[in-house]
Amino acid sequence: MAYETILHEAADGILTLTLNRPDKLNAFTAAMMTELIDAFDRADADDAVRAVIVTGAGRAFCAGADLSRGGQTFDRNARPDRPPVPAGPDGAPDLDHEAARDGGGRLTLRIFNSRKPVIGAINGAAVGIGVTMLLPMDVRIASEEARFGFVFSQRGIVPEACSSFFLPRLVGTPQALAWCYSGRVFPAAEAMAGGLVSKIVPAQELLSAAAALAREFTDKSSAVSVALIRQMMWRMQGAAHPMEAHRLDSRAMFHRGRSEDVKEGITAFLEKRPARFADKVSTGMPPLSPWLDDPPFAHSRATSTRSRP
Repeated sequence: MAYETILHEAADGILTLTLNRPDKLNAFTAAMMTELIDAFDRADADDAVRAVIVTGAGRAFCAGADLSRGGQTFDRNARPDRPPVPAGPDGAPDLDHEAARDGGGRLTLRIFNSRKPVIGAINGAAVGIGVTMLLPMDVRIASEEARFGFVFSQRGIVPEACSSFFLPRLVGTPQALAWCYSGRVFPAAEAMAGGLVSKIVPAQELLSAAAALAREFTDKSSAVSVALIRQMMWRMQGAAHPMEAHRLDSRAMFHRGRSEDVKEGITAFLEKRPARFADKVSTGMPPLSPWLDDPPFAHSRATSTRSRP
């Protein structure tokens, strides 16, 4: 698809996605959501892409939702540009319907499912969905000019984009609540102290620092191993017992243990040379269901019943 709200630039194994509505401080729209999801779909399907960087054009990363519709902005059934949420059998809105899904959550779930490492390069203001879309990214690097704000309480709404799952896991529940209760905007130094970002760099060094990290993640590693590591680490955060991780680890080790990448990795180590991994993410991911399956949005639908390997 042709993109109107983002830029898509791939070079040397790194895909850079740039939110590109600088005159609107890269405010988030339904079109931007659709284009970002499509870009992550393309990245996963393209074996030449090893890592993804997300940044913003101009002086903001993303100033949050586009508020041009005023008080109707978050009223789904008052928006003629959004599919209405239909009534259920009891006459109340059917909140299990796909039309009820939060757009920011659709995006963060897609980032969560990425098979490539994702690095947020926050160049300026990141508030509302501008900050919650960062949470499922693996690393967040901030410019000295970056600012952050979970401003939902000041708009009369609640944190969205699955942030009640991601944010406490990243920074701890007390810090997550403090930022979300107040809704205040805070500087990059506080974001780093609270664990939201891992590094602060001068603005002119932001993208080069993100690219260097992407290369560190991918230059000497198996693409399939990295894809599996990403999914295993994220998904096991919700495990009820370490046995769930043991099951997943065991199955992943079984499949990767007989792969060509393992033979190459060990041979390269013994021969003291760089490994030349050939397995591809597009064709080499093992069938590790149900651990890497997604549950449905609707409560009334059965969860995945695909058999285990």
